[in-house]
Order: sequence, then structure tokens, then C-alpha cells
Amino acid sequence: FLFAISSISFSKTKMTSDCSLRQCPIFGGQLNVHIPFCERLCWFCACHTQGTRTLTPVEHYVDMLEAEIARTVATLPDGVRMGRLHWGGGTPTILPPALIHRLAGALKAAIPPADSFEFSVEIDPTMVDRPKIEVLAAEGMTRGSIGIQDFASEVQKAIGRIQSFETTRACVADLRATGIASLNTDLVYGLPHQSGQRFADTVAKVVELAPDRLAIFGYAHVPWASKRQTLIDEAALPNDAERLRLADLAARLLDAAGYARIGIDHFAKPGDSLAVLAAGGGLRRNFQGYTDDGCATLIGLGASSISRFPQGYVQNAPATAAWQQRIAAGGLAGAKGYRMTDDDLLRARAIELVMCEMRLDLRRLGDEFGDLAERLRPECAGVLAAFGEAVVETADGFAIRPDCLPLTRLVASRLDAQLDAGGRFSRAS
Repeated sequence: FLFAISSISFSKTKMTSDCSLRQCPIFGGQLNVHIPFCERLCWFCACHTQGTRTLTPVEHYVDMLEAEIARTVATLPDGVRMGRLHWGGGTPTILPPALIHRLAGALKAAIPPADSFEFSVEIDPTMVDRPKIEVLAAEGMTRGSIGIQDFASEVQKAIGRIQSFETTRACVADLRATGIASLNTDLVYGLPHQSGQRFADTVAKVVELAPDRLAIFGYAHVPWASKRQTLIDEAALPNDAERLRLADLAARLLDAAGYARIGIDHFAKPGDSLAVLAAGGGLRRNFQGYTDDGCATLIGLGASSISRFPQGYVQNAPATAAWQQRIAAGGLAGAKGYRMTDDDLLRARAIELVMCEMRLDLRRLGDEFGDLAERLRPECAGVLAAFGEAVVETADGFAIRPDCLPLTRLVASRLDAQLDAGGRFSRAS
């Protein structure tokens, strides 16, 4: 669903990736490649990553990726084309130019790019140089994604991530100089030692970099799930009210700088395709965030990668060693999956509509799901009762007031039958 994939039980109705891959659409499918390695581990990060100071494990990982690519392609129908490709991490730019060329070549040879092909890469400015960027551009990269989090030195020291504005600005200049037409950046609020003035300074510097898109995420403090977060001083974390003020401050500054607000946590230049789509009511959201990609199929490659199909999800073995063992054994790497019921599909779409449009119209939902949409009428009544004046009743559903957008996730959660009420969540989410 659109909350954490971990909020559902993958083992409840097992789904395997091989049968789903055979139903992959011929054009427009998306591939996500996970590179889990980092030269240093940031303390705030809760992703599946591992540190390395040598290239040996990285080279072996690419060997196994090539094997996984070959196995995946053997299961796909003939004629499949790759609409989008994303390299995430970890740190994809830990790959040297030769490995970048090798991996990109293997992917494009196995699944040729479609005419509208887009290729995005998560870039660490401290782990990239002009030769790497030139190789990525030569291999077809169209979008660079730079994680910034916060430029304040006090905050960076507190989260174990040192990345200066000067280094980031030089990286952006290299990306633009090599013809990368689109750039997005990520900021995080709720980090230790953040203040209004420091975060305002960070936002001002990001505006100076002129990214085409920005995402501003809230830090989730989950040290029981990510042990490295125990290195973060909980006493230095902003409280809930301070977090809301930081998020609101960033939104107001970006609005003043001419960026259009997209949903609850994204921003884009008015001419960007995401902003254009949002204005027209066609915005989509998946477990990675807001997107202008409407394809229902996403194939994940690499350790811990998640694949999404119209009928459900499959996740590869999370641990790199376990993923490698599955590939070495001659099969695919899917370790667990979930096949969605009709009720799941209905609720997933309803949640997506709330997250994208801050409203739910049961008549519109009925156009897609028929009479099944009426199943959510009690939930709509529950939302109106629970959130009072923050949510207004409409002819066939509800709408969240524009000044109450921070409640959007909570409103949407009322539609999620899979959300585990007994689960453990970040106190700062």
C-alpha cells in the first residue's frame, strides 16, 4: 500500500515474481536497481545498506546483478521495453566508471529502452566526479537525484553525514554541464539540532541550486529497526510541534520561490511534468513518493528490492548474502510476496487518491471498482467524525482543508485495513 510496505504481511497470501513477470506490459515498465553499498553509513538512514572501503564486494554484487538481469529477462514476455530505470541505494555512485558502463550496458542489452526512456540515479556529491557523471550521461541518465537533508554543519555532524554546500553546488554544475536536464533534491526535517533559521538557510541554498523537483521528508526515528540510529541524540530531536513548523516553513519558502506544491511533501517548478500532471488531476503515488509514471509494473533488482505488479508485491531477500545465494542457486531472488485482494486494490486506490488529491469521491472510485466502492462509505463517515473541521463533507465523500494538509497521512490511514494497530512506529513520523 502507500504507507510502508512493512504494514502488510507478505506471507499472508504468497505471490511469486516469476508468474507476475510473465504478465509484464510490453512498453513502459520500470526497473529499480538497488546498490546497497556506502563508503560511510549515515546515522539517520533506515535503508538496507552496508559499508565498504573496497570495490571487491561491489564488483561481485554487479556480477550477481548481471545474473539476476538474465534470469528476469528469461521470464519476461518477448518484446518488453524499459520505460524507466532508477538506480537507488545505498550509493549508486560508489560504482567506478567501468562498472557504471558495464551495469547500464547489461540492462539496456537485456531490456531495450522505450522511446520515452527516463533514467534516474541517486547521486552522492561526495562520491561522484565529472568522469562518473559523463559516463552516466553517456549511458542515458536523464535525471539526477541528490540527497541533501540539511546543510547546517551542526545537523550534519549529529547525523554522521558531512556534505558541504560547495561540494553539492559543484556536483550540480557538473550535472548541468553534461546535459542532465532534470534534477531533484531531498531535504529532511525533524533531524537533531534543526532550527527554523538553520532550515531556512538550507532551503535558501537549495533554491540557489534551482532543482526542478524537491521532496521534503520527515525523519522517522526507529532505532529498534535501524541500529545505527542509536547514535543519534534523541534529546536533540525537534518535538512534534517544531517538526510541523519546520515543514510549514520550508513549504512557505518554496512557494515564495515559485515552486508548485505537489501533494504533501513534493515541490516542482511549474513547467515540470510532475507539476503539470498534478494540476490536471493525474498525479500518482507509489511507495517511493509522487510520480508521473502511471505504469502498474515495477521490477526491483538487487538485494531488498521490491517489485510491484497489478496483483501485488514481491520483495527480494533483504540481506545481500541471502540475495546472492538465491541468485547463485539459479533462481529469482524473491523471498516474500503479497497477492492483493479486490478489497486491497480498492483501498490502495482510495489511499492514493487521498494522498494525491487530498479528497475522496466514491463516485469516481465507483467508475473503477463499481459497487465495491460503497464498501468505503462507513470509513468516509468515520473520517468526518474523527477529524472534525479539518475535513469537510462533499457530495460523495470528503475533502481535507488546504490548511490541514499535515493530517493527510492520518486521514488516509483510516482507509487502510492492513495497518497494524499494534505495530511500533516512529515517535517522530
